[in-house]
Amino acid sequence: MSVLRALRQVAASSSRACCSSCGSLWPLAPCDRTACSTGCCKSFLSIYVSFFGGFDTHSFWVAIADVVLSQKLAEELKYEKEAVADVPGEPEFLKTFKDQGIWEIQDVAGNDEVTLVRKFGNETIRMMFSIADIQNAEEEPEYEQEEGEGGEEQPPHSYPIRASFSITKGNAKGSINIDTMCQEGAFIIDNMSYYPDAQLGTELTAEADWKRRGLYIGPQFDTLDVSVQEEIEKWLQERGINENLATFVPEYSEFKEQKEYVRWLDNVKNFVDA
Repeated sequence: MSVLRALRQVAASSSRACCSSCGSLWPLAPCDRTACSTGCCKSFLSIYVSFFGGFDTHSFWVAIADVVLSQKLAEELKYEKEAVADVPGEPEFLKTFKDQGIWEIQDVAGNDEVTLVRKFGNETIRMMFSIADIQNAEEEPEYEQEEGEGGEEQPPHSYPIRASFSITKGNAKGSINIDTMCQEGAFIIDNMSYYPDAQLGTELTAEADWKRRGLYIGPQFDTLDVSVQEEIEKWLQERGINENLATFVPEYSEFKEQKEYVRWLDNVKNFVDA
């Protein structure tokens, strides 16, 4: 048994309580060992000394910090797991999305990026978004979300998530790439670019990114003629880049972020406990 596990067994029941004799907050603060008569602090020290053969202040408090951190991580892990315990398996929104059979979800555990892929005729459409955006989103003031004009409740605020699309054709060179912001159940297009080399437009390497920087990517979308904007939006709607998908993205982002957070807590706790 490691000294950390031995210390945890002693500290588990008293890490939040004061020593009844000396009043110290074991193991958060040192006790007055000369005044402690109950023996609880002495027993804690005796286990430490039995493992190390003596008392080293620095090593002792490092071990104590490990115990406290492990306990806090365990509490948070328990809370997060209980929060989703009422919804076993996949949530309903995800089952519904998969049942539609339009988009394939490519989600690698531990990654913050998600890829959706679909076929549309001879086209392959890929969409990428990152759950990191929901951690950086700023909350809107409460009064902006409560009521609108006439006392009507407004739809809940949706944090913006960047999403990029690449569209390639099996019988044509090149690719079209579209950068958007997914928010409030819609995709707001920033720009639409064309790359003569499909690999250049879809490759996620530093070299490809460097080459793309030197290319003309097209005008800002909102500077195009309004009729051109409308036709591009219709063109995307036909390919399933629509309100349904824009609603799914933030829902799945929250779902994945929760899973990754629980995995992170578990991994950190296991590392601290080792």
